This record gives sequence, C-alpha cells and structure tokens, in this order.
Amino acid sequence: MELKTDEPKEELNYTTIPVRTGYIKPGESYDVIVERARDLLKDGDFLVLSETPVSVSQGMLVDESEFEPSLLSTFLADVWSKYIWGYLLGPLFRIKKRTVKNLRKLPPEARSHKKVILDFYGLKHALKPASEAGVDLSNVPGTFVSLLPREPEMVAKDIAGKLSRQGLNVTVMIIDTDASYELGGWKFTSLPQALKGIKCDLGVFGYILGRFGNIIGPTPLGISKFCDLDEVLDIAQAAEDYHKENEMDVETVYEMQEMFEGDIDGVTVEMLNSVEHTPAVIVRKL
Repeated sequence: MELKTDEPKEELNYTTIPVRTGYIKPGESYDVIVERARDLLKDGDFLVLSETPVSVSQGMLVDESEFEPSLLSTFLADVWSKYIWGYLLGPLFRIKKRTVKNLRKLPPEARSHKKVILDFYGLKHALKPASEAGVDLSNVPGTFVSLLPREPEMVAKDIAGKLSRQGLNVTVMIIDTDASYELGGWKFTSLPQALKGIKCDLGVFGYILGRFGNIIGPTPLGISKFCDLDEVLDIAQAAEDYHKENEMDVETVYEMQEMFEGDIDGVTVEMLNSVEHTPAVIVRKL
C-alpha cells in the first residue's frame, strides 16, 4: 500500500498540496479548512474545495428514508436506471463499466433517492442514471444525502476574505466532481449550477450530449474572483487528479460501503470522523 504524504505533488504546471481535516459535521463551520490551509498557502495560490464538505457544513442534508417513493420515482429506479440505462443505454453510450455495474444492482432504496431528486431538482435531473444533480450519497451518515451547496460563489468569497485578513492573497474555488464537457467550442454540464461560461442545468440532456463531446474536467461551482475560464478548468482538474490518486478518497457510496465493511445505512458521523478527510487541495503554479 502506498502511504499518503503531505508533501507537495507536481501536476504538469502545478503543485498540489492536500489540506487535511477530520470529518466536517453537519452545521459545523468550514473555518477548520481555513485554519489548516493558512500555513500551507502562499500568495497567488488556488484553494480548491470539494462541494460536499461545504454542503454538509451548511446543513444541506436530506434524509432519504423520510421520502415515500412515488410511482414515477419507482419506475425511474427499477426500470429506467436499472434496466434501460444498465443494460441498453449505458453500454450504448459507453459510460464507465463501474457505473453500469452499479446501475444493474441498484437497491430498493434508489426509489426514495429518485423521489428526492424529483422533489428538489426535477425530472430532467432524475432521468440521469447516476450522480443526479450532483447529489452526494458518500461522505454523509446513514440514509442522508448532501444537496449542492447554497451560493458557492459567496462561500468562496467568504473564505478568500478570511484568508485576506490574515495577509494571504489567494483565489478560492468550489468544484463538483461531476464533469463539464465541450462540444463545438460550447462548454456545458448536466449540473444545476456552474461558473459563468459553462451552460448548466441541462440534466440528462447534458449528460447524453457529453457522450459526443470531450470531458474538460470537474465542474467549478463558484470562485472568489474572476479568472480565465480555461485556467480555472486546468486548476480544477489538477485538484481532482490529486483526489483520484489518493486511495483513501471515497468517490461513490459503494466505496464507502467497502471502507466500513457493512450496510451504508449504519455509517455514523463517528465512523466518518475515524478516517482522514481532504476537503480542499491547494494548487500552486510552478
């Protein structure tokens, strides 16, 4: 097993430095990220935050066990996602084999999950087979899921302001691992929100269009100050590359289930706090 390190890692034209914390609990301030990042940052750096710890900090959690499945949400889970996407559209559009495998074994709880997506984001997002509207099922306790963060640009500006008052001139960005795409020079994402210059809120239509375009990286949701969009996308990709190469990062609910060796409904805040978390990555130009 490769040991993790806090030493900077070079990514092409960038160096990435992890900001490690414990689990940020629901309603707990994200100031812990500021405190841990402060001594690692230099002027001109980018501090790139994952969306889930921000959402959890804001209390943007929903208990899916409280949502009674409807006929539509049951169809979307049991037929649309599990069979039509799992056996027909998934292989046709060449989506990840891991995603196809997970779709084919969707549990009954997916019916309530689709109901949550329908209620909060609407049909065009519920029609997406997985990772609908960027709602995160991993890194949250029990039957909870985290919605997208509120006003991510304001959060980025708030964090940048706190660091500025400590004498640091840095750019803060919040990203979602859900992809942005480019097709014919047009940048877009299926997510309900994204930075200006990336067409958003396309739901399943953006997901399908993305099969014909190029993935340009994770989706920036908010940034503390205006920057060139292509540079922002490069910075976001460098941060995601760090997470992908860190074996302890949990990308899916199935990986979380394997980590804790049991039913995901039994995952507690204490269990989540027992492992190290990397809610942010510092990206520094070389």
